[in-house]
Amino acid sequence: MSEQPDPYENFGGSIGRTFRSSQPWWPPRTEPPDNAPNVVVIVVDDLGFSDLGCYGSEIDTPNIDALADSGTRYTNFHVTPLCSPTRAALMTGLNSHAAGMGYVSNADPGFPGYAAELPDNQPTMPEIFRANGYRTFMLGKWHLTKDSELSEAGDRSSWPLQRGFDEYYGFLEAMTNLHQPHRLYDGNSVVDVDRYPEGYYLTDDLTDRALRMIHGLRASHPHKPFFMYFAHGAVHAPLHAKEADIVKYRDRYAMGWDRLRQQRLARQVDLGIVEPATELPPRNSEPGEDVRAWEELSPDEQRLFARYMEVYAAMVDNVDTSMGRIVDCLRELGELDNTIILVTSDNGASREGNEQGSSHYFRGRSPEPGKARQEKDFFELDLANFDAIGGPTTWPHYPRGWAMACNTPFRLYKTTTFAGGHQVPLILSWPHRASHPNAIVREQYAHVTDVLPTLVDLIGLDVPRERNGRPAVPWAGSSFAATFDDPDAPTAHNEQYYEVLGGRGYYRDGWEALTYRVPLTPFSDERWQLYHVAEDPTELHDLADDHPALVAELAAAWEDAAWRNGVFPLYEGGGINYLIRPDSEKAFDEPVVLRPGYPTTERYRTSRLLAGRSVRIEVDWRFEHGDRGIVLAHGGQESGYLLYVDDDELRFLVSSCGEEHAVCPVPLPGRSERVTVDLHSPGGGRWDVSLAVDGDLRAHAPGLPQLFSFMPFEGIDVGLDRRSPVCWRLYEREGTFPFTGTLETVTYTPGEHAPDAPEVLLDQARAVGSALE
Repeated sequence: MSEQPDPYENFGGSIGRTFRSSQPWWPPRTEPPDNAPNVVVIVVDDLGFSDLGCYGSEIDTPNIDALADSGTRYTNFHVTPLCSPTRAALMTGLNSHAAGMGYVSNADPGFPGYAAELPDNQPTMPEIFRANGYRTFMLGKWHLTKDSELSEAGDRSSWPLQRGFDEYYGFLEAMTNLHQPHRLYDGNSVVDVDRYPEGYYLTDDLTDRALRMIHGLRASHPHKPFFMYFAHGAVHAPLHAKEADIVKYRDRYAMGWDRLRQQRLARQVDLGIVEPATELPPRNSEPGEDVRAWEELSPDEQRLFARYMEVYAAMVDNVDTSMGRIVDCLRELGELDNTIILVTSDNGASREGNEQGSSHYFRGRSPEPGKARQEKDFFELDLANFDAIGGPTTWPHYPRGWAMACNTPFRLYKTTTFAGGHQVPLILSWPHRASHPNAIVREQYAHVTDVLPTLVDLIGLDVPRERNGRPAVPWAGSSFAATFDDPDAPTAHNEQYYEVLGGRGYYRDGWEALTYRVPLTPFSDERWQLYHVAEDPTELHDLADDHPALVAELAAAWEDAAWRNGVFPLYEGGGINYLIRPDSEKAFDEPVVLRPGYPTTERYRTSRLLAGRSVRIEVDWRFEHGDRGIVLAHGGQESGYLLYVDDDELRFLVSSCGEEHAVCPVPLPGRSERVTVDLHSPGGGRWDVSLAVDGDLRAHAPGLPQLFSFMPFEGIDVGLDRRSPVCWRLYEREGTFPFTGTLETVTYTPGEHAPDAPEVLLDQARAVGSALE
């Protein structure tokens, strides 16, 4: 990389044509434009390019297809290859790094392009709509707040209400359990729930709340327009669906991913989504991304793998049902014609299920250096869970072969700069404005940074040029409103950089140069590939050797854009971005005292008590013969640990991604005042567990699995086990199992880190990163 005097001198600069509003800059006003339309933006998480019926899928999506039939489908629309960056670009009109979100908001390494929160000088999409007199609603996944600020003590300045939404209902993290969400927020407050009702499903709940928001507005004001951002938790992991929806797709995928790709491509050609001459790439073959031929799989593998896709299809189907309910609501109100509806995905389909998929997403997924990842040792366990996959006792994800099929006809997946990572569906419907025949397809290049300028252009919104007294940065995106009416309108966005996890790409006028990143290898060893995507959209024919000057030109353009947008330092793959944490988090290393009646503590805050380290848990109680119930519970079906009393015995178990490991029950005396649980971390991802009662060591169990930094996903409960239970068998028998005796306090005292803990390996990781830079 070339030397630069100040890598962040132009931080926040744009690389495309900056959109310029035809209206003068203005002070915010409270009245919307005349006859202003409602706006509904739907983002489906990890949805592949071909997963909707109107883009070639066999999945039933009649409601979304109807929007496409009355609106416009974009076939050359691009996002970033990762969720938080796409959402930041959507909200601000800036490139993701310039918006502080070069990576997901679960890492905070201290660089401007990876700040894990939106810049405080940049007006967001809802802030602009609200300033123009709109009511602003949000449902679902936010994922634009650093995880250290998600608790009740967190700085809320990057929460949805503080970034422009009048009402919010959803979850702030990357994902959650759709049957039993680990932590929902209503506005700025955590939703208080011990146990969800039978048959609860998150997508339905979010849709119910969306309709309530609309109805509440209309009951209060006859024509005030609203902006709604509905960010689905589906179809991100865990792949959770309602059983009735899963049954609908039973045996639909027995043909496998190879035939499914061919069938979807044929439908795409018939629908005009791709040209008849489009070539389907061979199965992905890059190391660690490769897919086996379906016919080479064993019958058991085929049966199990098909089940995963049945669940995924059921999730997509349910998202469509949600969309139908919102459309019906607007139609009943007489407002559908004057509502702009936009449907898209935040990145391509995900290969996070690796080669075989998993009934438990986090199994073998530790991001910590030195921790081996295993995925081939659990097939029999997953097969035994066959009927439960998709239900509340599992946290599934499909094998990457299905992600390959979902991204038809493109190569690779989410987190790569190939088209499979960032080319996604985009449907734009506005019946009142439409002046073209039905089922229109547009092929002009467009990018997620263009969405905000386009909506401003279509509606005629005024846009503030500052926030918090500081000037805003010009948008990187450009309006594509002209293409909505004119099929021959040229694209206003002619070039765009891409970067994710060190992988690079640069698009210009129908050409794209890109690299395939192999982690922990020198960037200087990477070869730029070149594709004429205007003629070769599936990136089959590498022309780098034929056009070396163009490769050099695009590589230089990428570097220039990277300096201007805060892309550096590139991620080398050593895990250092997870390890570097600000000093403000040191408070999480201090002991914490919890009491009965406290709400569930937040995931990240509690994970720091035990991630990669030993911890002592001291329970002060007044136990008497006959007392029973949960003493403390940390986690849920994803993983966790549990201390409880039954039959006058003290019991402790660790549930690690579906496998339970129990310490021998300890008989309790007639009365007791203190229990101590020592989780000693000697290294190697294991805990040596000791139980003491009133100072007497009563049980010791070496070598239990230690829960890594992202786990447990639910926080700590004292005196019961809320929401998703650590032990399903116990939950079926006892429910939340409240403790019947007297609990006074539960004290967590973090201890020493294991020899191979991330904090111990930080210097080593820094050395690796410096060597590769």
